[in-house]
Amino acid sequence: MSKNEQFAVLGLGRFGQSIATTLVDNGCDVLCVDKSIEAVNEMSKYASNVTRADVSDVHAMAALGLNNFDVVIIAIGENMEAAIMATLIAKEMGVKTVITKAKSDIQKSILQKVGADRVVLPERDMGIRIATNLITTNIIDFINLSDKFAIAEIEPRKEWVGVSLRKSNIRADYGLNIVAIKRHNDILVSPKAEEIIDAHDILVVIGTSGDIQNIK
Repeated sequence: MSKNEQFAVLGLGRFGQSIATTLVDNGCDVLCVDKSIEAVNEMSKYASNVTRADVSDVHAMAALGLNNFDVVIIAIGENMEAAIMATLIAKEMGVKTVITKAKSDIQKSILQKVGADRVVLPERDMGIRIATNLITTNIIDFINLSDKFAIAEIEPRKEWVGVSLRKSNIRADYGLNIVAIKRHNDILVSPKAEEIIDAHDILVVIGTSGDIQNIK
């Protein structure tokens, strides 16, 4: 996804507002929608394209012209019926990518079955993220990419410092792929195998959640 794509955020609770304002702050073209006049008025302080509509109504959704948007984020996990209807309608209208919020694994499974391309559980994912940071002292940040895989920023273990990525055997020993190194104010993307690990480096790794949590 890129900032040049057209985004629509349906549902302007705290989750929806945070997504919408972040997209707007980054120069993206965003349509913001909610059936609550209070939410619409609040969002109008931050975005220019804000409208009131019931996104579970097929006629209201058609009037929004969602088929013109590349990505639709449905942030109404509290109302499961509305989230299902909005997901169905958006996919039937031809939206390429529909991201829907859920509050439980059961909701996630249902939303995937009705066509959601990606389902997020923000409360659960944030809980996992905080707990992982608490119990793994050298993990700086941790984000789930799916039910199985995650990406994390980790501090290098003592035995890795001063040796190359190849000789550190991080992939062989821990099953993790290093996708970037944060070094001072620089980011080395796809670092070479001969790159020497510094004690102050932050390693950006991808792997299974279990493998990442084994780095203690």
